[in-house]
Amino acid sequence: MSKSNTFDITIIGAGPSGAIAASLLMQNGWSVCLLEREHFPRFSIGESLLPHCMEMIEQANMLDSLLANAEKCGFQFKNGAAFHRDGHDCHFDFTKKFTQGPGTTFQVKRAEFDKLLADEAEKQGAEIRYGHSVTAFESSEEGTLLSVDGPNGSYQVAAKFTLDASGFGRVLPRLLKLERDSVLINRKAIFTHFKDNIEQTPAGKNFDRDKILITVHPTKADVWYWLIPFSDGTASIGVVGEDHYFDENNQADVSTEQLTATLLQYLNEDPNLASLLAKAEVIAPVRTVGGYSANVSSLHGQNFALLGNAGEFLDPVFSSGVTIAMHSAMLAAEVVDKQLSKQAVDWQQDYTVPLSKGIETFKHFVMSWYDTSLQEVIFFSDEETEVKPMICSILAGYAWDEENPYVSNTKRRLNVLAEICQDEATAKSAE
Repeated sequence: MSKSNTFDITIIGAGPSGAIAASLLMQNGWSVCLLEREHFPRFSIGESLLPHCMEMIEQANMLDSLLANAEKCGFQFKNGAAFHRDGHDCHFDFTKKFTQGPGTTFQVKRAEFDKLLADEAEKQGAEIRYGHSVTAFESSEEGTLLSVDGPNGSYQVAAKFTLDASGFGRVLPRLLKLERDSVLINRKAIFTHFKDNIEQTPAGKNFDRDKILITVHPTKADVWYWLIPFSDGTASIGVVGEDHYFDENNQADVSTEQLTATLLQYLNEDPNLASLLAKAEVIAPVRTVGGYSANVSSLHGQNFALLGNAGEFLDPVFSSGVTIAMHSAMLAAEVVDKQLSKQAVDWQQDYTVPLSKGIETFKHFVMSWYDTSLQEVIFFSDEETEVKPMICSILAGYAWDEENPYVSNTKRRLNVLAEICQDEATAKSAE
């Protein structure tokens, strides 16, 4: 085997988790090759980052490049999240959170953002092979062997360790039969980019482009919309709900015209969004993705580990996907470095357990959102209380801070808080 096909670490996928992991590993002197099926730039969803992401981007020595290119790429400064439900507005200012760390971030066009991070990883010494698909995987005590289809034919790459950062491609879960059903209900999203023209509408005078806007459908409490503004006057906009809400779009050959009609219909069903988007223009094909919630039987195995969405993806509602992906890259890079340095490691205790803590926190938030108990908390929390900064921290991505009571005991505390908010809301309505 040629020297050029032997590395310390191979990474499947060059998205955010792959690029971050590559940088962190190269900082410790390891050689890294990323095998990416697509050619960058390429479209992806997951466009609203959380402030916790900025910590991992900085650790990967990519923050200066992000800040220098943000305006040119149309990235929008983001300092919080706004919520709307049936005429009621509330917001969370991420700079007023419980946990220490950055309180601002960006809303990004993923095509440009992912390429920016990948380019930085290349500048730092990573080899990225675009248009190369992993077709088979073997592992042994000595390391891993990947079979790859590239533009010039098939070949193999050997490494001491492999990280799967393939996202929804879920390469190793598929090849190794690790896939398991998620506990979350299957939902789908219909979305696209708009020239939003919000500032040209009367409703736009009070619109805050520095925040993602999450809107609850006025009559279907488990259907919601995202509105992610970018700095160039465009926005990513989508609607999310269970499959049965979009029955006419469940056929395999659904047309772009049908998807567009469905998205516009749902946007017009909410008076606030209809007002904000009265002059909006669709500028990209309307897309749909469904059945995205996923899980696996294990996040690691002999000389391999799964990062981000390749392991578990929850739901887009709190923009946790990229944050979990980057956090997993940070944790995994540390354990891989120790293992390759001949230190004793326990992947279950050193990687799966700490990563799962934040995932479980987000998972409880997602499930509570859809059963509407968290919605009651969020809209009640428009009032300033001592609890709001704690909830705000998790919404800002700090789901691993166990000093936060809503991380250390998420389910019980959320249930109690929801009951209190519901009781007080009931009492107010009776006055």
